[in-house]
Amino acid sequence: MISAAVVALCVVAAALFVMLDRGEPPGSGATIGEKLTALRAERASLQARAGGEARVGLLPAFRAAGLLTDALAARYEPDAERVFDRLPPARHQAFAEIDRLNAAIKDALDRPGEGARQATRKAAERAMAELERIAGLDGAPLVLAYTPRFVPPRRATGELTLSPGAGAAAPPDGALRLDMPPGPAGESTVPTVPRYAPAFAASSDDDPPVEVEVVGILLMPGGGPPPVLAIGSWRGEATIAPERLRFSVPRGTFANDAVRTTFASGSLIVRRGSRTTTFQLLFTVLPDRPGSFALDQRVRSTEPESNTLVSPEILARAPVGETRTVRRCFDPPPDWRFDKDHRRVVIVERLGWLDDIADPTMNAGSVEFVPEDKPGQICVAVVARPATKAARTATIGRFEATLVRDRPVERVVQSGIRALDWREPARMPIEPGMVEWKLYVRLFDEIDREFDRVMPSGLAFLRIDLDADGKILVLRADAAADPVADPKRPSAAGPR
Repeated sequence: MISAAVVALCVVAAALFVMLDRGEPPGSGATIGEKLTALRAERASLQARAGGEARVGLLPAFRAAGLLTDALAARYEPDAERVFDRLPPARHQAFAEIDRLNAAIKDALDRPGEGARQATRKAAERAMAELERIAGLDGAPLVLAYTPRFVPPRRATGELTLSPGAGAAAPPDGALRLDMPPGPAGESTVPTVPRYAPAFAASSDDDPPVEVEVVGILLMPGGGPPPVLAIGSWRGEATIAPERLRFSVPRGTFANDAVRTTFASGSLIVRRGSRTTTFQLLFTVLPDRPGSFALDQRVRSTEPESNTLVSPEILARAPVGETRTVRRCFDPPPDWRFDKDHRRVVIVERLGWLDDIADPTMNAGSVEFVPEDKPGQICVAVVARPATKAARTATIGRFEATLVRDRPVERVVQSGIRALDWREPARMPIEPGMVEWKLYVRLFDEIDREFDRVMPSGLAFLRIDLDADGKILVLRADAAADPVADPKRPSAAGPR
């Protein structure tokens, strides 16, 4: 009888525990299932609003929100009909982190800027820390991390690359759609740029498969069927490696745009016993063409300008039987200089008198260039010299010289629109005498930036550098350069 009483008390205590933990008095309010549905709908709405920059920069935040939401859905699947507000306060924490992360993403979409992006990164880190905290608590499977973040562009995109001098015309503005500032077109050089060929000239390169790797808790089949990844119409079973799942997905499975990034979502289906759990895996697919750019350069040079200077007339008088010389020196006008190879003296008039009778032959005077007092001058001597001792004379002379100066000239050299290419860096020569430049970049047909100096571009997948000689601006579009780091990745600790 005593044993029976003890068993009965244990049964009552267990029932009370279950009632306190899982049951709640009748009440109204959203259920856990409805809360999870609302969180997923909000995230889907935010993903639909994401533009080209957000699909790259906010990808870790979107992935963190998806991982934590799917983990909670797997954890609370048996309790989906419970009223959400009746959960113990400690279990509200994970839902609150998702709410904060969604709010941060919304703010970053509404008011793009470094401050909003920083707040989003911090919210994503908190969400990933919460994901690590709940890992393995309830024996539910969950995904902790997966790669890749970015699906590489296709190789067989029908590209042709033409070298300088190949006679290729500039690509049509409508095809690249880079809005250029108004202004007169200047001289330009023709760099190596890609041209996009018709289908019959398309490249024959094959795209390698995309290797998807998933790390998580309790994802192994445990005697059941292996996990399955579904992307579009493609389905593939996992190759199971220690602590991770691997899938080799054909590149053509991912929806692709020629010039813009797109989101692609896959469903990871895990079956353990009678339970089936689905996780959404989000990827950003890179386009075939990374973008376009244009370079404007303000070039300063000099052009020679010339003018003719005629000096004032200089008079030299000499009394009877004497010789007189008048010497004058002249400086060029400011910013001008004399061309010593283009000058001449001019004898305006030679006068002579003998017994007060005018006779020019009585004047043996001259007009001559003489050494200058200081560099850059022209000095002239006008001489009145009698031909006989009884004559008096007067000489009038001047000089003519060419003035030259270097006139500063500015012009704008515009490259026109050039295409960026995943395979070949774009090289733009820096013009001699360049004093200022501006680079316009349109990445993925949606992200516009302007640069006036070489610095980290801040743009995903794009590097801007000068070559070693500083004479060529090099733009490298690199699909392998993952520009975004996931928030702190949790360790895959716990049962597998």
